[in-house]
Amino acid sequence: MRKTTPTAGRKRVFGSLIIGAVFLIGVSATQPTNAQSDNGSFEAWLQGLRAEAEGRGISAATLDQALGGLTPVPRVLELDKRQPEFSQTFWTYIQGSISQKRIERGRKLLKTHAKLLAEVQAQYGVQPRFLISFWGLETNFGDYTGGFSVIGALATLAHDPRRADFFRNELFNALSILDDGHIAPDQMSGSWAGAMGQTQFMPSTFTGYARDGDGDSQIDIWNSLPDVFHSAAHYLTSVGWRGDETWGREVRLPDGFDLNLSGLETRKPIGDWSAFGITRANGSKLPVADIEGSIVLPAGINGPAFLVYQNFRTIMIWNRSILYALAVGHLADRIVGLGPIQAQKPADDEPLSRDDVIALQSGLNRLGFDTGKPDGIAGSMTRRAVRDYQRARGIPPDGYPSKGLINRILAE
Repeated sequence: MRKTTPTAGRKRVFGSLIIGAVFLIGVSATQPTNAQSDNGSFEAWLQGLRAEAEGRGISAATLDQALGGLTPVPRVLELDKRQPEFSQTFWTYIQGSISQKRIERGRKLLKTHAKLLAEVQAQYGVQPRFLISFWGLETNFGDYTGGFSVIGALATLAHDPRRADFFRNELFNALSILDDGHIAPDQMSGSWAGAMGQTQFMPSTFTGYARDGDGDSQIDIWNSLPDVFHSAAHYLTSVGWRGDETWGREVRLPDGFDLNLSGLETRKPIGDWSAFGITRANGSKLPVADIEGSIVLPAGINGPAFLVYQNFRTIMIWNRSILYALAVGHLADRIVGLGPIQAQKPADDEPLSRDDVIALQSGLNRLGFDTGKPDGIAGSMTRRAVRDYQRARGIPPDGYPSKGLINRILAE
């Protein structure tokens, strides 16, 4: 394989900067299904794609290797169309993501790779515990990087008309990575959605942010830990990471706290939150620091409360999920010896089914609180509609879609 820099010799096509497959699953949930799957149609489509790739400067040798004999992967489409039957609650998500075994392994790996992580921190400013946390949550420290051919998965999704443009651009980026000699086609494995390596980068994120950490002129996020950590840190720094701040902390809200102040849309200095009577989870005072934060209630007023900072928002650029961002932050804390979440899981903690969420969304739409097209996913638009409904009905506006709230909405 020839060794070049990632940007040598041609313009790169940068798609949406999304890392991991969680967000992609959510994106696909509302799209219609009308995939063409007969071999003749795919072969004709592939010929057109090859011609465009050649026009973008990708070599014929790379295209022969990557696209020769390529056929759609039915399992990819099955996974893309699969709808989760139940949503995860904060508690089920955290308990599934952060085990004592993962914490202990993270601590060992933090020590094992201390020198490399210190070098990465010196260059990019990202604290080692966070890199270990991302690594653990994305691929269980490199154990599970996905067993699909990235080219096969992306070609299958690009051929499917639902999100063809997005995946077509990702496919061109993947072909460019191959053409630059960073990895061989048969070694470019990843998730069903094309997320690659121990960082689960999408190809567009690789071409935009991946870095050669071991100096061999290749970027191997599958096997080289220097490349893995340098790439992750460079990405985080590029999208807003602050190396002198943490992600946030669990806090205790005072009685009568105005829930209209909760949510990521409201930012205030730590001093202002202290003036409202907010303390650390153990009751001690918040730190004195010139940092803005927001109050997040991932399980509603009856669950834990967190004061989150800029780095929390940066984690959400990596993966657009509040639960994921909380898991990254909390696992990073546990790895360095900080304690567990102080709030207790309620006995009635129960996930909502997809049908429950669709009923909620349909009910809110009927009452004039826009959730968009009902899709069974309680995302930011649905939670915003829930808060608007709660405010209009004089209910504490925590934005939490409980079964009791759904029953009330359906009864109106």
